[in-house]
Amino acid sequence: MQKKQVLIILVLVALCAAILVYPLMTIPDSEFGGADGAAEEAIASVDPDYEPWADPIVELPGGETESLLFCLQTALGAIVIGYGFGYLVARKKYSPKDAD
Repeated sequence: MQKKQVLIILVLVALCAAILVYPLMTIPDSEFGGADGAAEEAIASVDPDYEPWADPIVELPGGETESLLFCLQTALGAIVIGYGFGYLVARKKYSPKDAD
């Protein structure tokens, strides 16, 4: 890789990190809700006496931590899928042609 390409990649990674960290740092007492909270509220409205039959293994310190972990999971999935598609395209593009 050329120095210019490495620099561009590093700048883009730093930009992604800044986009990820900035909201967490600027909104101190934020409460991010998700599908789990909405489902819990819906169940409580239907059956107020419902008792969950399982407890979480790990209690996260806040809602933003759960959102961060979800974003990381999404990013890793996108990387795997992107690598897979890139591999398939490159394999087809650079495979030796049969000389018939």
